This record gives sequence, structure tokens and C-alpha cells, in this order.
Amino acid sequence: MRILITNDDGINAPGLRTLLAIATDLAGPEGEVWTVAPAFEQSGVGHCISYTHPTMIAQLGERRFAAEGSPADCVMAGLYHYMKDSPPDLVLSGVNRGNNAAENTLYSGTIGAAIEAALQGIPAVALSQFMGPENKELDDPFEAAAVHAPCTLRALLAQGMWQQDADYSIFYNINFPPVPASAVKGTKVVTQGRRKGVNFSVQADTSPTGRDFLWVRGGPQHEPSAEGTDAQANLAGYISITPMRADLTAHDIINDLKGLET
Repeated sequence: MRILITNDDGINAPGLRTLLAIATDLAGPEGEVWTVAPAFEQSGVGHCISYTHPTMIAQLGERRFAAEGSPADCVMAGLYHYMKDSPPDLVLSGVNRGNNAAENTLYSGTIGAAIEAALQGIPAVALSQFMGPENKELDDPFEAAAVHAPCTLRALLAQGMWQQDADYSIFYNINFPPVPASAVKGTKVVTQGRRKGVNFSVQADTSPTGRDFLWVRGGPQHEPSAEGTDAQANLAGYISITPMRADLTAHDIINDLKGLET
């Protein structure tokens, strides 16, 4: 198996080293793992692409490249440049430091890379490690993902639905709970949740030179979402698997709006 990996935390992020080990295990001795990741942190850029300016890219090692661009840029660089003669069988994005559950999903560059791969017709999975008091001080805070991701991904590849012939094919969002690997209770297939009242916001600050700046701030991450959704499952100690697609249509109200047609 040929696997392309990327992330939004940057080429030197610990979570990317974890993902490299996961992907190497998954690819097997006859497989290959290629890394194309942002040169600098790109958290929160979503599905941004560098449409108005070129992306500088540098080779750092065998099958390892850093791009001054977004995670989606990195996927395109892998598909159309470095791996163009033999495309990957799978794109993995992560392992993100922090959860990409609930409303975080909409902002995540980790998710953005998986969206881009899916739009290009390549099976894709985003992986994120929820952080909390039970795991953030571990020698390896990514322990739950490192231990459980290989078997989770193998099961998903064997049993998951991908719908690659659809206009918008399926990709998957996996979040590992904020606990040590030994405390993971199992796996739940759930929907994307919403932590009520949790939003990003801004905080104003003034520099020593008198200039005004705004810092983006996140909301509390350990508020549960509804039963049967991702953040709730994670906070209960479960790995969450959420099938997603990039179609933003609110299909459930299309028929209710037919009265608007002329």
C-alpha cells in the first residue's frame, strides 16, 4: 500500500511522527509512506488552498517534503507532483494535537486535507488526539492514537464505505479519547456533534508600540455534545468514527422549500 500523510500542526509536530509510525505499520514491508506537510503550523485554516500565490516546497529526506502552504496544498502537491506517476492508495491526515470533533471539525486543516483527498477521488481519513488531564502529561500524549489507530484503520479499510464514484465521496474523521491507551473503552460510529454555547471568539490586545491586535480564542473543549455524537463518545472514553462528505447541502429541508420555486 502507498500512503500519503500530512497534517496541520507542521512538519516537525509530534503527532506527525506518530502518524508516520501508524502509516508504516499499515503500509507493510512492501509499501511506501510519503510525507508532504506544512513547513509551519496551519491549524484552523480549514480547506484553504493557496490559490493566489505559489507554494514553496523543500525536500527534507527520502519521501519527506515541507510546503509553505496549507494541508490541502500538501495533498495536491503529493497527488500532482511527487506521486503523480503512482498515486497513493490512501491519504491520512494528523495525528492532530487536540480534538477535531463537533464544531472544531469545520475549522480544521487536518479535516481540510482529508476533504481535498476525497475530492480528488482518494480514500482519506483524518485522525485527531483529544487532550485532557488524563493524557496530556503522559510521556506520549498521543499514546491512545499510536496504539489503537492501526487496528481501527484496518477495520475501516475492510468494512468502511467510501463511495468513490459519488460526486462527493466519503471520508472519515477519527478522534481518539483523552485517556491513556489502556483506558480506551472501544469504538463508536457517531455523528458530528455540537457543544452548545461553545464558539471561537476574539480577545483584543495592544502591543508595546500601541497597535491593536485580536487573538482568536477557542471555547471549552470538555463540554459534551449530544448522545451518539463525537465529542460525547470521546469524553466517555471511546474512539469516535464519523463518516463525512463535502456536500454542504441541507438535504432535509429541500422539499420544504419547494414553495419558493417559480
